[in-house]
Formats: sequence, structure tokens, C-alpha cells
Amino acid sequence: MASTFAIVNLTRDSFSDGGRFFEPGAALAHARALLAAGADVVDLGAESTQPRAADVDVGEQIDRLQPVVAELVAGGAAVSIDTWRPEVMRELLPLGVGWLNCVRGFRAPGALEVAAAAPPTVRFVVMFQRGDAARAVGAADAPATLMAELEAFFRERIAAFAAVGVPRERLVLDPGMGFFLGRTALPSLVALKHLGELAAFGVERMVSVSRKSVIGEITGREVPARGAGTLAAELWAARHGVEWIRTHDVAAFRDGRAVERAIETAP
Repeated sequence: MASTFAIVNLTRDSFSDGGRFFEPGAALAHARALLAAGADVVDLGAESTQPRAADVDVGEQIDRLQPVVAELVAGGAAVSIDTWRPEVMRELLPLGVGWLNCVRGFRAPGALEVAAAAPPTVRFVVMFQRGDAARAVGAADAPATLMAELEAFFRERIAAFAAVGVPRERLVLDPGMGFFLGRTALPSLVALKHLGELAAFGVERMVSVSRKSVIGEITGREVPARGAGTLAAELWAARHGVEWIRTHDVAAFRDGRAVERAIETAP
């Protein structure tokens, strides 16, 4: 069964739940509820990557995240930090963070060096980045060349990690979804359909499609009503071998997979 990354946004302007879990107490309560629902890792972010989001000072990000990380780690939770900023990575790793999740694929100056210096148990989610933007800016659609772009990007990133002593076994490849891939749903659909091609790298993969624009375009639903469409995409990805699902709704995904497995194993 695919493992789950549970999304917790300590932000004012995330596209799906900005402001809901901004306060440490609210973030902790939500993270604990997701863990109780079966989350394998809690992914904490303090700066939104949606196109209209504001930049958040590095110091403010650290201040938001530190108390929540400390409490969760003390309780035995596996914690990921969703950031592309090396300063944030460097400051929070000593608290016992087990994962770093970077929307820029660890291409910002200094990010790869932080990864190289991290304890050997730490793992890294390497997301595909078209261009240099740290936002989901709505890149031009290029479905015909998308898989070639993804493969070239990940080949280069795997080699870059290897060059600083980080083996591919510590990596997870995330092809990005929604506005990270294009202005319409088509590039995301192409990436989902052809995820099997990325298995050739021998590296685990992640799908993070939860509530994103691709689901909205297909269903015509606004963000709060994208749960059913999200679950359909997540179940499709898991059924086709994806090892990690990054989601807002851990319980829905786990329930869906449990029903699928029950059907598959019925006599």
C-alpha cells in the first residue's frame, strides 16, 4: 500500500486551507489528527507556493515551524519540512526532521550542500521544476515533451545528489502537478498516465495532486469540493505503483485503498 505524506500548511495564503492551521496549536492538533488517521509522514510548510502567495521571511518561517516540529518529533512522528530555502532546512534538521521536501529540486544555491550534510537517515523529496520560479506560476503547457523533460531533470538531479554522496535510495521523485506543470490539466494528466516510465530510475515516486487545479478543471469544482476527484487520482496513482501519496485527506485515501484491496483479495 502506498505510504502517505500528510499536508499541514502553517500559512495565511495556501490555496486550499490558508489560515486554518497558521497558529502552532491548530497545526499541532491537525497534524496529530492526520497521524491518528494513518499518515506515515507529516509535511509542514510555512510558505505557500501558489502563484499569488507572499514571500515569507526565513526567520519567520523558522519561528512558525520550530515549536510544531519539536512537539511532533518528541511524540515520535516522522516530520518533513516543505521548503526550498536552505536556511530553513539547515536550522530545522537538528530538531530531528526526517525528510526535506523541495519544490525546486534542491537547485537553490546551498540546498544540495545542506542535503549532503544531513544525517544519513534523512530523505529528500525532489520535485520537478521547470525554470527557476519557486511558485506554481502556470508554465506553458508542453505535453509532447513533458516526459523527456522529467526524465532529463531527474537524471541530472540524481547525479547531482550522488556527486555529494547522497545515494538514490534516499530520494523520492515528485513530477509536480497542477500549475507546476502547466496552465491546463493536460500536462498533469500526461505525467500521471506515464508515471511508470519514471520507475526506470529505481527511485521511489510521489504524487501530490491533492485539491490542485487539475482536479478543478476536470470536475468544475472549487477547492473545498475537490475531495472526490482528488481521491480518484490518488487511487489511480497508487494502483499503478506510486510509493508515496502527498495528501490533505489521509483517511479518505487509506479508506479507498482498503476497499480496493478488499475487492482485489476477495475469493
